[in-house]
Amino acid sequence: MASQEGELRVRAARPEDVPAIVALARELADYEKLTHLMEATEERFQAALFADPPAAEALIAERDGQAIGYAVYFFTFSTFLAIQGIWLEDLYVQPEHRGSGAGKALLARVAARLLERGGQRLEWAALDWNELALGFYRSLGAQQMNEWITHRLIGPDLAALAAKAPPLAG
Repeated sequence: MASQEGELRVRAARPEDVPAIVALARELADYEKLTHLMEATEERFQAALFADPPAAEALIAERDGQAIGYAVYFFTFSTFLAIQGIWLEDLYVQPEHRGSGAGKALLARVAARLLERGGQRLEWAALDWNELALGFYRSLGAQQMNEWITHRLIGPDLAALAAKAPPLAG
């Protein structure tokens, strides 16, 4: 059920938003049944979002001054097209506010940020069982990239590969 009370605002995250971002990220992890993977802390988010340069950027959707959703994204580059893009890492709106336009507003602001920087490609992933999200993305005209398989190295496997790196030639 969409909550329509109060004006919807989307704005860039500020350092004081970090506790709300972490709380919303925990809600997302719970929704996606991935709480066991949630290791993010306020300190890590603070360092990532507000370093110079930042590792990522974040937007907050709010109603009546309360954070109801967020988007976290970072800039990418396509070698085939030689263009800048954005990878949308997270897009989350609390269940009681879904259908109120908050998700679309967040995603539209991410798209606008990309175009402001001269970029041309916005990409993200969604869990294959999340029909609510998949339907939302289809309604926006997003194309599924089923021929691509995402890969990940983390923890000991990442460290083992990095240990095999040759010295950087100077």
